[in-house]
Amino acid sequence: MLCRPMPASYRTFVTFCLLLLAPLSPALAQDASDAPRALRFNWTRDGIITGTAGVLWISSETVFKDNLAPAQCRWCDRAPDGTDRLNRLDRWGRGIAGNTEASRKRADTWSNIVGFAGLPLALMGTQYAVGHSSGAPTEFFAQDATIMVQSAVLASVANQAVKFAVGRERPFVHVLPDADKGLTAHPTDNNLSFYSGHTNLAFSLAVSAGTVASMRGYKHQAIVWGVGLPLAASVGLLRMGADKHYLSDVLTGALLGTAFGVAVPLLLHGRVDDTPSPTTRASTVSVNPMLGTQMVGLSGAF
Repeated sequence: MLCRPMPASYRTFVTFCLLLLAPLSPALAQDASDAPRALRFNWTRDGIITGTAGVLWISSETVFKDNLAPAQCRWCDRAPDGTDRLNRLDRWGRGIAGNTEASRKRADTWSNIVGFAGLPLALMGTQYAVGHSSGAPTEFFAQDATIMVQSAVLASVANQAVKFAVGRERPFVHVLPDADKGLTAHPTDNNLSFYSGHTNLAFSLAVSAGTVASMRGYKHQAIVWGVGLPLAASVGLLRMGADKHYLSDVLTGALLGTAFGVAVPLLLHGRVDDTPSPTTRASTVSVNPMLGTQMVGLSGAF
């Protein structure tokens, strides 16, 4: 049996993601020769933030989706007369989509397996192993995992808001006759193409794990990036292979997932020892008698 070569669009997309995201590791890396650093973390505050965002994300997907999802596309990639106006980038990217219904369904299944199980488990295991090898206490791993989940759920809430507001028609729906668009397996999901939630989730997890490892100063932090980024990129490819998203949907998901993966750890969980040096010294005052006079001298530092 002959194996088909990887399409050029696959290779280009993988290369783009790796070139775009790989520099994050050295840019954030700290001196890994010291013991792991403590990060700002408060279980009450971070539990409330993570729990609230998680409830909003899950409920918007399972309970309120029928009411929030647009029934008709707002971004349809068609002119009013029905002329196809899909841009060249997305038209080219559709070359990744499977040629048969079976291949598209298989890609969809694997995107769920990798995105919701394989990648999170691989990242959690890698983060624990890297932290343990650096001598980090178990509490650090619990905090790291929470920060990763926090980044992912905040990124997912933002993604849901944009999806419901933009209402872009999915690729596989775009090519259907108008009469068949309401007959898909999940019609409420037809117009939620922009931007890719799976890709957004995958990159927010992968990049937050790498960012936290860098902030901690774990000795083998590069392994976290090496495991997370290729898996996250594969999720985006699989979503395109399933014909669920355009290339622009996936690239936007990767960029915004990366943004949350960097911003949440840095803004909410900076290093404990990264406090600015004081610009003033403690004030001191001393009173000293002046020899040969009936006066005293007043001196001090303010």
